[in-house]
Amino acid sequence: MLTAPKERRRRPLLRYIVKRVAIVPVSLFVLGSVSFFLVFLIPGEPAITILGDFATKEQIAHVNSQLGLDKPLLERYFSFWGNLLQGDLGTSFFTNEPILHEIGKFLPNTLELVFFALLLAISLGMAIGVVGAYFARRVPDRIMSGVTSVLQSVPDFFLALVGIYVFFFLFGWAPAPIGRLPIESGSADDRPFLIISSLFTGDWTTLGEAVSHAALPVLSLGLVYASYFAKTARGSMGTALTTPQVEFARACGLRERTVVYYAFAASRTTVITYIAILFGSLLGGAAIVERVFNWRGMGQWALDGVLKVDVPIIQGFVVTAGLLTLTLFLLLDLVVLLLDPRVSYE
Repeated sequence: MLTAPKERRRRPLLRYIVKRVAIVPVSLFVLGSVSFFLVFLIPGEPAITILGDFATKEQIAHVNSQLGLDKPLLERYFSFWGNLLQGDLGTSFFTNEPILHEIGKFLPNTLELVFFALLLAISLGMAIGVVGAYFARRVPDRIMSGVTSVLQSVPDFFLALVGIYVFFFLFGWAPAPIGRLPIESGSADDRPFLIISSLFTGDWTTLGEAVSHAALPVLSLGLVYASYFAKTARGSMGTALTTPQVEFARACGLRERTVVYYAFAASRTTVITYIAILFGSLLGGAAIVERVFNWRGMGQWALDGVLKVDVPIIQGFVVTAGLLTLTLFLLLDLVVLLLDPRVSYE
């Protein structure tokens, strides 16, 4: 007798999950198709970039033939998807390295940077937003709003340059912006997830060097993106603190800390959803900061590909970033579904 209602509740949930999973390949197809055609609107020609401005027409035609750029656009489009469905993103025009190999080399560096920057942004942004919402229209709220406005108006790369000037050049507290490790420690290109791997292996020397080199890039991104979290948290918490449920909890004599916790629990779904949005922004927005600090991440790699008109690199970056963002959206949607019973399955 009890199994039928349970089955009826499970069916809408399963349909919702199937729909959300089905959206991922469709969205990826649209994203890949749009990026494929938009890439060819970028000014410049790969053959001229490779050969130089004094290349002859015959040399340019020969390079275009080698790169497959002399084929019709639709033929290249179908070839692109045919290779992609086989797990082949092509080969870089300049390094002749498979794109998947280069993504595997640079992506972990970006993911580690984005993870710690997002962690800082969430922690600081939530603190600013909760304080502002709790002291709404009072002095602390005005101070938090001012801090948020300042952080939101400063570009992350400008904050990175100021940080380098102050903490490296003036005070000498931070290491030189030369990558993820000092020169004497060797190259870090073959050491993915350097901070996390050093922590788990107990390599404290490398961990200290990696953390010191990551401090300024993480601060540059985390402080700027904390302002977006602060505004979201301020709005959702401000609404939650004025609900009849919160007023009833206060009337029942619950401690103020408990009331704030319940208000935060009621507004957490908005904040969780916003994580995926900022993840996508950080994944692409970290490129200039990576370039400033020579971080050797996927953003810096993609930026170099744009400057060189390296079409496979650009397409590989867009597809990979899109797939990661869509996957995170899917996972966070399912988390919200589990945390908030008010979410509709339909």
